Amino acid sequence: MKYVLFTAVALMAAPLHAQNQQDLGQPLPEGGEVETIDEGEGLSGSVSFEGNLDDLGIAIPGFATDRDVATPANASGTAALGKELARVITSDLRNNGLFKPTGPDALPQPGFSEITAPNWPTWSNRGAEMLVHGYVRGRSDDRLTVGCYLYDMALQQELVREGWVVQPADWRRAAHKCADLIYSRLTGESPFFDSRIAYIAETGPKDNRTKRLAIMDSDGANHRFITTGRSTALTPRYSPDYKQLVYLSYVDGNPRIYVYDIGTGRQTLITQSSNPTFAPRWSPDGRWILYSMAVGGNTDIYRVSARGGESQRLTDTPGIDIGGSYSPDGSQIVFESDRSGSQQIYIMNADGTGQRRLSFFGGRAATPEWSPRGDQIAFTHIAGNFNIAVMSPNGRNLRTLTNGWQDEAPTWAPNGRIIQFFRTERNSGKTGLWQVDLTGDNLRRLPTPVDASDPAWGPILP
Repeated sequence: MKYVLFTAVALMAAPLHAQNQQDLGQPLPEGGEVETIDEGEGLSGSVSFEGNLDDLGIAIPGFATDRDVATPANASGTAALGKELARVITSDLRNNGLFKPTGPDALPQPGFSEITAPNWPTWSNRGAEMLVHGYVRGRSDDRLTVGCYLYDMALQQELVREGWVVQPADWRRAAHKCADLIYSRLTGESPFFDSRIAYIAETGPKDNRTKRLAIMDSDGANHRFITTGRSTALTPRYSPDYKQLVYLSYVDGNPRIYVYDIGTGRQTLITQSSNPTFAPRWSPDGRWILYSMAVGGNTDIYRVSARGGESQRLTDTPGIDIGGSYSPDGSQIVFESDRSGSQQIYIMNADGTGQRRLSFFGGRAATPEWSPRGDQIAFTHIAGNFNIAVMSPNGRNLRTLTNGWQDEAPTWAPNGRIIQFFRTERNSGKTGLWQVDLTGDNLRRLPTPVDASDPAWGPILP
């Protein structure tokens, strides 16, 4: 019987005391804060487009600059950086699958004065319904100011605008925030581009794989290895406020659950045991950590305070109860169990009461993850092959989203629209990260420098 362990994200690794020293690589820079600035009162007119969003053309020329100055982010200057910003926004919106953006390499470059007063005749014959203008300026404190504007071509009207002040190293975050602004305005949904993903980076032969924690932006950029692979660290997860992460470590052969404070580098030991331990997860309010532990051949689900202390067992039935994902409101937990004779999905109240089976649709079911929206549960459906599926929290409305050989371990985008998972190739055994839309469309592979498994999508960055 196969059980899949999840992996999430670590943001920065600072030196620890010798007795807690982990297999950490070089410290990760946290990056400066992104400061939102007031770009003035934008208009709030209605979008004039009629039809499907995936037919919506968006023109995204290079961002303009008032004067071309070199920056630490781009030695060629703010003019070149303006095109890079537009390329990232174009890629975000194209890979999302809802839009048909045209990027700066196929469009004329607007001047700085045109950003707030578009030259409409220039764009009227470009076949786009929406126009994105923006600018990037160097500041006296060496930071960058980036502005983003969305216009309706038919109405010749501004729909939304926003600006940000960022450190030069964080220019991509400004691009992601612009893409988030456009996405939210045109879809009415919460955004997800300015977020990070973690996974297990795998190298080496099949019988002796080295597995390291790695982190990257939602589009695969700014990739970093967090651990060196000399010892095992597994299943990190961001806290709901993005300030801490929880993860499992096997430094001395015994499992320990740690909470790591991203801002201070302080690490707190939450619980340790000589028994096999799996998959720590946060509760939505950040007060509890859920995990699974095998004792005497029986695996149950426990919870412990995020400050440490005595653990409370939530399940107590013969068999293997593993995993666990809280509902967004924290009132329920979905998990997998083989108490019926095969892996199936179960649900219980947050205190362990009211346990009942959800999956009755044939095959096996594992690794359930509750959607951030609360309306769907994603899981691995095992019916011959392994595929990613979703169902309603009442166990109905099963929909299979992928058709691979071994697709498993789903994790949700922060807005609950896209699911990421890892796929194992049938012959080579190589693994990689993939994404699929909640509708089952827009399947694509996310680039990683090495084999990848057990992804975890973090929340929107603050």
